Amino acid sequence: MAEPVAEEHSAAPLTKPPARRCLPLPAVEPLLFLSTLSVALQGPLATQYLWDRLGAEHGYSGHNSSSTTGCGNGSASDPLQKEVEALVSHWNLYINLGGFFAGLFSVTLFGPWSDSVGRRPALILPAVGMTLQAAVYLLVMYLQLHVAYFLLGRILSGLWGDYNLILASCFAYVADITDKRSRTFRVAILEACLGIAGMLASIGGGQWRKAQGYINPFWLVLSASLAAALYAAFCLQESVKQPRPAKLFTLSHYKAVYRLYTAPENLSSRRALALYSLAFFLLVTVHFGAKDIYVLYELGSPLCWAADLIGYGSAANYLVYLSSLGGLRLLQLCLEDTWVAEIGLLSNISGLVVISFATTTALMFTGYGILFLSMAATPVIRSKLSKLVSETEQGALFASIACVQGVCSLASAGIFNSLYSASLHFMRGFPFLFGAIILLIPAAILGWIEIWDSNHDYFHFSGASPSPADAQQQLSNKE
Repeated sequence: MAEPVAEEHSAAPLTKPPARRCLPLPAVEPLLFLSTLSVALQGPLATQYLWDRLGAEHGYSGHNSSSTTGCGNGSASDPLQKEVEALVSHWNLYINLGGFFAGLFSVTLFGPWSDSVGRRPALILPAVGMTLQAAVYLLVMYLQLHVAYFLLGRILSGLWGDYNLILASCFAYVADITDKRSRTFRVAILEACLGIAGMLASIGGGQWRKAQGYINPFWLVLSASLAAALYAAFCLQESVKQPRPAKLFTLSHYKAVYRLYTAPENLSSRRALALYSLAFFLLVTVHFGAKDIYVLYELGSPLCWAADLIGYGSAANYLVYLSSLGGLRLLQLCLEDTWVAEIGLLSNISGLVVISFATTTALMFTGYGILFLSMAATPVIRSKLSKLVSETEQGALFASIACVQGVCSLASAGIFNSLYSASLHFMRGFPFLFGAIILLIPAAILGWIEIWDSNHDYFHFSGASPSPADAQQQLSNKE
């Protein structure tokens, strides 16, 4: 179905809002880049620090004696190593769950609140929270505090909204300042910022840790978060046209998220909202799940990649964000956004199938190459979702999407890691094949909605006249 204009504005003229303005300068992309750089550096460094600290406490020092290639020499059977691996895995789980549940309530509180008071407060607060988390982590390292304080820092950041609130607010910010025609590409630019920041962190973080330990890289984590907070506070212009005071601690914000999916005024748009959200959930779960096991797959036989090849593979994986951005821009010249997303999904499915059967380095990199458009679908879905709600619901919408993304992270880790260990005896690449099969579902959802929309464009051939809401939907879709 076509993207409807919100019910609240049904009486307004069917013209572009006069207050919609061009991109304010400076833009929100630098803030997302800085925040993503902080998160992308922090995650691997924190995990490696846990490994070293817990390993030292249990008398294990074999983590630095790895072979030059990815295939080990049997040390994986060391019971002490297994104990340390289990401890690190458990602490990572506790830290991630603590941050997720704290963030779940704060994101759905701050996101709808930003629809009233503006986006800048919802960008400043989580950046400050991430700065506090980095400060706590630095204190743990300087003072050799118990690693449980990592959990405290993570919860503290979660209560301030955490990185998910920054994601939600940045995408809502772009929805505020763009029209429907240009929104998809601007959302794709934001996602490209994620890839560039992740690539820089992936390339530089590990080498920096080897050269100078953990503390100096964590000072960059703290500095990037602090710079993001200062940028939001002093440089970024407000995107909400008429910000107004609103209570923060009220259930109305949670109800706003609930109403997105249950309001009966426009059943067709709410149904589309639920279907797009399902497609987004499945797509992001596969993205996260595959990314979690790429390194494990490359380390093992028959690929047996060394550290340099793993680094090249990681860089190729992040370059997909940039190639998808360029591909999306070119394909938009001749295709509707939905069909661009379908091509992106085809790229993703084909690449995962090739990787699932990869037994040589050349075939593995061929799979990475086929994935060159795999990130084109997510900006299209985000853009489609934003067009289904009114301007005053963008914060609530992207807050709910941020929560969905958090659930994706947890679900993907459990599903794909479990599948990987369970399928080692018959097909090491089975999780990638499984992901490719799952992606057929969002491909079918997007195609079905587009065909349904096309059928509704033929209202004028029937004897019945379309309702005002349907007329507005058709006009919105043509924009």
